Amino acid sequence: MSDSNKDQFKRELGLLDGTMLVVGSMIGSGIFIVSSDIARQVGSAGWLTLIWLISGLITMIAAVSYGELSSMFPKAGGQYVYLREAYGKLIAFLYGWSFFAVIQTGTIAAVGVGFSKFAAYLFPSMSDENILFEIGEFKLNAAQIVSIITIVFLTYLNSRGVKKSKMMQTILTIIKILSLFGLIIFGFLLAAKAEIWNANWSDMWATKSFVKDSSSWLPISGVALISGISAAMVGSLFSSDAWVGVTFIAAEIKNPKRNVGLSLFLGTFIVTIIYVLTNLMYLAVIPFDEIATAKSDRVAVVASQYIFGDIGTYIIAIMIMISTFACNNGLIMAGARVYYTMANDGLFFKKAAKLNVSSVPAWALWAQCIWASALCLTGKYGDLLDFVIIIVLIFYILTIYGIFILRKNRPNIERPYKAFGYPFLPMFYIIVASAISVALLFTKTSTCGWGVLIMLIGIPIYYVSKPK
Repeated sequence: MSDSNKDQFKRELGLLDGTMLVVGSMIGSGIFIVSSDIARQVGSAGWLTLIWLISGLITMIAAVSYGELSSMFPKAGGQYVYLREAYGKLIAFLYGWSFFAVIQTGTIAAVGVGFSKFAAYLFPSMSDENILFEIGEFKLNAAQIVSIITIVFLTYLNSRGVKKSKMMQTILTIIKILSLFGLIIFGFLLAAKAEIWNANWSDMWATKSFVKDSSSWLPISGVALISGISAAMVGSLFSSDAWVGVTFIAAEIKNPKRNVGLSLFLGTFIVTIIYVLTNLMYLAVIPFDEIATAKSDRVAVVASQYIFGDIGTYIIAIMIMISTFACNNGLIMAGARVYYTMANDGLFFKKAAKLNVSSVPAWALWAQCIWASALCLTGKYGDLLDFVIIIVLIFYILTIYGIFILRKNRPNIERPYKAFGYPFLPMFYIIVASAISVALLFTKTSTCGWGVLIMLIGIPIYYVSKPK
């Protein structure tokens, strides 16, 4: 592809659009659900809040570190480009391979199914219990069909140009932010009770694990505590992920050397504040045991019922439908730009390197759509998310270490923005994320091991498929 063709992306996204993409892609259904599992793993209000705080802080450290890389390489492909520049094509390909095979497509599938599950509150026929077709072990349910329809629709919308999808992304994300702040404010004003708050914080650092079989709490320490914290952080880190998407569309952002890094900081900061305040609201409204034992982990539904009564279930269902819809729009928009850049490097299907008349990589969008839809049909999206986190963390660690490599190997390249707190904060992130990764490999070997294996399968694929 000629350079003139490569530059067909239109810079139509401003700072607000970039920030809303970060926020919209990060906030899916996690904040409405995963606090229940975290509560069961660590057993106290202090640890529940600390898990969310740590996840938010290390996410913000990673985001502001990526600001340096985004200002150096303000191109489509984002993290893939940073890895290629720091390590070469093999490591970049392993990221792109994992990204297409599991990370982005698996997340799109899971978010799509999250949308349909809560849509079933309003329209029961959309439930995953509504089996439409069955042959042998395979069962096709209504929730899977609904999730595929939403993915296809959003892919179509994105294939029509970035202007249409960015407008919807910004509007839905602003609604999402206002809805969450509304839930927090109404929670504290209408349903918070001093006795519940005091009881929840009375033994704030006690570490215990909930045993479902006996519906009782078991004190934990040592290895069991490390295992519990690691398992708890999977949910909060997933809920804080996908912020990197704005780097993938850098070629479509106005003044990217400034606005990509600023979008990363503002987006992750806003989400961290929302997540911590939401959990403090849960702790003011719901007894801790009810947080841990919420039906299907839908802790936000319990909170909303305390706040609004029976209608609260429908309020949360609508909020999550808006939230997951905007989340998937951001994921779908951003993901295709990685395959586009890989294709330009000869590491993905050639057709993915072409932009359509609307200046977007439509072929890459539809390839992503087909595979994400197929993952919806497997019914294994929960497992996918469980072992995706290890791959995500490994590449975040490698990318941030790439800052150190590029400072040494390419000291003269223009750096309009430099990583905040360098070298201490980037190294702090690398140490913390590495510790979490090692703990996950030891405590969740069966799922995280599969994640690493999927990544490593990319090595022979690279050598077979790379341009001669």
